[in-house]
Amino acid sequence: MAAQPIYLKQMELGPMQNFVYLVGDPVARQCVVVDPAWEIDTILDTARADGMTITGALVTHTHQDHVGGSLEAWGLPGRVPGLEELLGRVPVKVYVHKAEGEFLRGFGSDLVRVDANDTLSVGRLTLTFLHTPGHTPGSQCFLVDGRLVSGDTLFIGSCGRTDLPGSDAEAMYYSLTQRLAALPDETVLLPGHNYGGPTSTIGAEKRANPFLRFTSLAEFLRVVGGSRLRI
Repeated sequence: MAAQPIYLKQMELGPMQNFVYLVGDPVARQCVVVDPAWEIDTILDTARADGMTITGALVTHTHQDHVGGSLEAWGLPGRVPGLEELLGRVPVKVYVHKAEGEFLRGFGSDLVRVDANDTLSVGRLTLTFLHTPGHTPGSQCFLVDGRLVSGDTLFIGSCGRTDLPGSDAEAMYYSLTQRLAALPDETVLLPGHNYGGPTSTIGAEKRANPFLRFTSLAEFLRVVGGSRLRI
């Protein structure tokens, strides 16, 4: 039987419907983990059971429900283990957009600051970083083998909130309509939360997602300016 071209696991973890991803090369047995904030044991056990070695951690943005830390900012009790626990268990580099590297500076030499269109090799695969500001200044998506891991930039049927500190509705409009909508229609969409289902395509979202259908920035701002989108 021929080897699968890509290893991909989508796990819904934590109380905020977060999707955490393992993405890698099933031949090289190497993978990266995306937004490992919740249930670190589950993440590591899943990779181990599949015979995969985690070689890096990718951060879509630095909100606590994606990287760990105190949930006080969301008005919730407790602390999410996140990257701190992961790095205590496996020796990996953490890849964050340079605009938000300051928020993770405590990770020192384990931190890699990336920029738009940088790439990362994972076995035979090449992953491309797409800078998509709006939800946060350093929000980024990851494009690999015709799949887009979109974090909190684009959800199925919606998009990330733009009413939080550091958010920018105008930047979100251009990230959605100029960057993500320009991807091939068959690109598989893998969002950061299970708000509208586990997967879609860019083409389907262009047809049905209202936040990809605005024809002007002014129209987008009129709607988004008065709404509270999902975290």
